[in-house]
Amino acid sequence: MQGNRSRDTKPELLLRSLLHARGLRYRVNHRLLGTRHTADVVFTRARVAVFVDGCWWHKCPEHYKEPKSNTKYWLPKVDRNVARDAKVDALLDDAGWTVVRVWEHEDPVAVADRVERLVRERRS
Repeated sequence: MQGNRSRDTKPELLLRSLLHARGLRYRVNHRLLGTRHTADVVFTRARVAVFVDGCWWHKCPEHYKEPKSNTKYWLPKVDRNVARDAKVDALLDDAGWTVVRVWEHEDPVAVADRVERLVRERRS
């Protein structure tokens, strides 16, 4: 598992590059609301948190395949990830944040368009 990055993944870097090219400035892996939870890209002033979720680690409905070995370990682990995602989303929503969750397979340009629109709306 050491080889699995928790930050600076290719989809995340591509999204950040597109957002930066559009003039948006953000924080990377920023702690939210004084908790240990971090979002991949955070616009603090606009209160927008972006999470780029890996298809396998967060049970993408299109690409998730259950593990064939060591299922007693992996199934609960992935289920905990999904439960934590829901908890963090609710926590941020209650605090007035907008949460954007995207899958690693989504088109980065379309995601950047959506995030840029949200951030600009929330700032004005």
